[in-house]
Amino acid sequence: MNINENYLNLEQSYLFSTVAKKVSEFSNNNPDKKIIKLGIGDVTLPLCKVVVDALHKAVDEMGAQATFRGYGPEQGYDFLREAVKGYYKKHNVELNLDEIFISDGAKSDLGNILDLFAKDNVVLVPDPVYPVYVDTNVMAGRKVVFADANGDNEFLPLPDENVKADIIYICSPNNPTGAVYNKEQLKKWVDYAKSMNAIILFDAAYECFISDENLPKSIYEIEGAKDCAIEFCSLSKTAGFTGTRCGYTVVPENLGKLNKFWLRRQTTKFNGVPYIVQRGAEAVFSEAGQKEIKENINYYKENAKLISDTLTKCGIWHVGGKHSPYIWLKCPNNMTSWEFFDFLLEKIQVVGTPGSGFGKNGEGYFRLTSFGSKENTAEAMKRFESIFNK
Repeated sequence: MNINENYLNLEQSYLFSTVAKKVSEFSNNNPDKKIIKLGIGDVTLPLCKVVVDALHKAVDEMGAQATFRGYGPEQGYDFLREAVKGYYKKHNVELNLDEIFISDGAKSDLGNILDLFAKDNVVLVPDPVYPVYVDTNVMAGRKVVFADANGDNEFLPLPDENVKADIIYICSPNNPTGAVYNKEQLKKWVDYAKSMNAIILFDAAYECFISDENLPKSIYEIEGAKDCAIEFCSLSKTAGFTGTRCGYTVVPENLGKLNKFWLRRQTTKFNGVPYIVQRGAEAVFSEAGQKEIKENINYYKENAKLISDTLTKCGIWHVGGKHSPYIWLKCPNNMTSWEFFDFLLEKIQVVGTPGSGFGKNGEGYFRLTSFGSKENTAEAMKRFESIFNK
């Protein structure tokens, strides 16, 4: 028996464990001080009513002989795939049902999709980056190269024709930076991918935060994208499904074998998302569901605007916050990411995420999220002003 020693090549990530340890130590030594956490990437508002009602109804169905369901289709029930298809149509994207695959979330599929590709493919990811893109490819032994995202390009790198890539990861709106590509920029990536005979793995998990109609919610709004891109989306941030687990992946039939291969992979290695969860997800796309989740999204966006406005008032450079729940800021006074973390914790008891945890280009930057309560976000920003707006 030989193990997969590619796992030995993984960077040991101590980011969030270190954050938790530092916060715990400070709290134990300063029990009278209230710590406000703006580092977590998890939602805090509960599932909306129309989703909860749909879940209850589905549970009742599973408790009656006449409506009980066992194994479902691995690619998802048609009722949910039809709902996803209708959602895309609102954004002028036409999909066939056979191109839509229901999953337990974008994170799983972003890693599992790699089953379809040979190990000698070169993978291009932006830096800073969502760690799953890098780690899943390192586990498989692939070569990973980086697109340089930085303050000069507002963390929206464009393709370099001198770099050869076979698999390209793009996340827009981006985690961790919150930056969003426009249509012209994405067209350059599509053209590059086609020139390289490469595939784009497009992570659209935060598309629901885009409010500008001129900004694409789907890469399929770009001409030619169906010939070179697979899109991943999630209801985690859209509808608070982080603990409920449901997402969807689009593999266009234009990609030929990849569509059939993914179906084969899913029917072999995946038993599908539970019927109950899929009924809850279907409710998200109803008229009432869209209205209710928009209220939740607006709640987070108001938090993001407050954070962005406060940083602007304090003269702190940042991106994100407008079409994203994440705000990516440059640490003041040339502090490193961890120095700024310690500074905020000691001075005003506000916790964020050090940018260095997302890659070498994240050093000197810091991520705040808008997923906290409105009250805590407002209090945290008052504390920011107390030390930076002088």
